[in-house]
Amino acid sequence: MAGDFTRVGVVGLGTMGAGIAEVLARAGIEVVGVEHDDRALARGLGRIRHSTDRAVDGGKLTGAGRDALFARIHAGTDLSAVADCRLVIEAVPERLEDKRAVLADLDALCPSGTIIATNTSSLSVTELATGTSRSSRVIGTHWFNPAPVMGLVEIVRTVVTDATVLADVEALVTKVGKTAVIAADRAGFIVDALLFGYLNSAVRMLEAHYATREDIDAAMRLGCGHPIGPLALLDLIGLDSAYEILDSVHRTSHDHLHAPAPLLRQLVAAGMLGRKTGRGFYTYAAPDTSEIVDTVPAAGPAAGTGSGPGPVTGPVARPVRAVGIVGSGTMAAGIVEVCARHGYDVVFHARGEEKIAAVRKKLEGSLERGVEKGRISLDDRAAALSRVRGSTDLAALAGCDLVIEAVVEDLAVKRALFAALDAVARPGAVLATTTSSLPVVECAAATARPSDVVGMHWFNPAQVMRLVEIVPTVLTAGDVTATAFEVARAMGRHPVRCGDRAGFIVNALLFPYLNDAVKMLADHYADIDTIDTAMTVGCGHPMGPFALVDVVGLDVTLAIQRALYQEFREPGHAPAPLLEHLVRAGYLGRKTRRGFRVH
Repeated sequence: MAGDFTRVGVVGLGTMGAGIAEVLARAGIEVVGVEHDDRALARGLGRIRHSTDRAVDGGKLTGAGRDALFARIHAGTDLSAVADCRLVIEAVPERLEDKRAVLADLDALCPSGTIIATNTSSLSVTELATGTSRSSRVIGTHWFNPAPVMGLVEIVRTVVTDATVLADVEALVTKVGKTAVIAADRAGFIVDALLFGYLNSAVRMLEAHYATREDIDAAMRLGCGHPIGPLALLDLIGLDSAYEILDSVHRTSHDHLHAPAPLLRQLVAAGMLGRKTGRGFYTYAAPDTSEIVDTVPAAGPAAGTGSGPGPVTGPVARPVRAVGIVGSGTMAAGIVEVCARHGYDVVFHARGEEKIAAVRKKLEGSLERGVEKGRISLDDRAAALSRVRGSTDLAALAGCDLVIEAVVEDLAVKRALFAALDAVARPGAVLATTTSSLPVVECAAATARPSDVVGMHWFNPAQVMRLVEIVPTVLTAGDVTATAFEVARAMGRHPVRCGDRAGFIVNALLFPYLNDAVKMLADHYADIDTIDTAMTVGCGHPMGPFALVDVVGLDVTLAIQRALYQEFREPGHAPAPLLEHLVRAGYLGRKTRRGFRVH
């Protein structure tokens, strides 16, 4: 069992191998590290030294603990040193011929009972195993970078993997403090198969000059709670590694969404590989550092590029003192609160006095919770409430400088509303829609003032989420776009600009990823809990894809995915049949107490 793994070999002390060696040594295991020459060996040990020094500086490791850790690492350039290890992990670069050569050498060198593990992230473990005389004792262990920090290890079994080998390696992973998930041998396994389609789509979005790299990254951090934006994450992973993983996944999936974006290939060819070379999508102070030093996109559009005339920073915003909100749902009530708390006079419109009362009750309850948690004072609560009034008459919005609609996500309903607003809103008022997937220009076209219409996509709950996607159409006036930006910033939000196409930034990147997770489940590749664990622990996402779909609603997820498919006509965007079947059955997620899980 794992207790027998008192001495483990690690072949290759690059970024991943050095990290794996550190994790094992921290857990009290003797490590035999091997590199191909003295220079590479020195770099590898330097990586471990740098990592452990930072741990000591951060109070996560004592100086004595660091010294004891290094005493457990025996490193050299002689591969035969691993011959007495019961487990040897190869962590050489992600090239099939290199890994096959190392495994063949280990197979000839080690006793027949030795387990050989490959740290591949995309190559076929089966293919690597068949190059040895011990296929049943070859297994994949996909660690994540940086290994000392990341909590997940994907253990990849082949059709011939010995059950005791799987159990022993799983026990070892648990012993060193990591979470193990079991995956079958398929390109990308769980995490990379889901993650890299999303990352590739972000590159294509930048390549199309649809949004800036800063806005794409900020949107996914603030809109989805991801710890790092997709383009910054690619720089961290390494653009060459990302290209190889995408190419490998595409060879088996044949999904165009996994075909590496041309921009990615161009950056790799130029030697701009990310943090490790000091340049990738961003430029860094030095190789292997995280400090970004460039202030304009190195490979993308200039700041402010998007549909609609004029740059964001050019035209002067229109003055806004009074804001009108149309709607009585959760989103509308949240926007009412945010506007009122930031000093705007607010008039909200709802259909019926009972709905006005319901919005008022939500507002009072939310503000009261803010007082209880010390976020606002009693005086601030009273001031915010004094700025808000409700009305069942749409004409009550006539004096507002900005009107934001937050009604049901139905194009016919929104078009009718914008036509009505056109008749009552004062000249020069900005009209905004909170749509998350419908064409903003369709709302604009329902008015006689399309240049005054803009998209302002808020995220739920509006009181908490800082992101607002600003969506000008081809008809939106520059000062209208500027107004939306200024108001969002004045309310403590982070606005990002994107063009008027399905999904904008966040939904266009998020929902195909969710759809891919459903397809993975339908293929019986992994179960719900395994996939959710892999993405939360392996990627730091706040929720796994199935937990998130249950919160969003399966019906909402399906509607957005259908809109993306209709807009882009990408076969890979076709909604997963399993998702459609569950919606037909009325399994809509938490709101019906049954979705992918029972609630």
